[in-house]
Amino acid sequence: MCNLYSVTKGQQAIRDLSRVGRDLTGNLPSLPGIFPDCVAPIVRTSRDGERVLEMMRWGFPPPPNLSNYPVTNVRNTKSPYWRGWLKPEFRCLVPFTSFCEYEDTKPRKTPTWFALSEERPLAAFAGIWRPWTGVRGTKANPVEGEHPSRRRRATAFEASAPLPWGPRATPRTRLDA
Repeated sequence: MCNLYSVTKGQQAIRDLSRVGRDLTGNLPSLPGIFPDCVAPIVRTSRDGERVLEMMRWGFPPPPNLSNYPVTNVRNTKSPYWRGWLKPEFRCLVPFTSFCEYEDTKPRKTPTWFALSEERPLAAFAGIWRPWTGVRGTKANPVEGEHPSRRRRATAFEASAPLPWGPRATPRTRLDA
């Protein structure tokens, strides 16, 4: 599954697509390259039922004794690790305009970008989020504290039709947030 995507439409387009009631992002720049552990916009429903646009870090902390890298895709929704986070209150939309998959070419993998059309319209991955306290960021610039984290739930289900980037890597998208 992709570990690189972009959001190049403005925040008003995100607010309109997702019917956002509250925007906490500030001045949202174009984000042409979003990698794991980067902060990017998501839309979630608050406790009072209002849709909120806010920034969250991409990736969940890994299960204990697994690795130190953030987990960015749910592949097994039956795993006990995910059970608590698959509830409706932890669901979110992750806006995107395109995403990248790497073709296994020699001598290096070739990045290939995909979008819904040549115009790269705004769409959204289905995602989940959670609060988390600990250390995130790079070794050179660690950030300690509370980190709302989110991750795309894009590979939780198999594709209904074969696509060029493979059925296990088919993102689930929403056009009607």
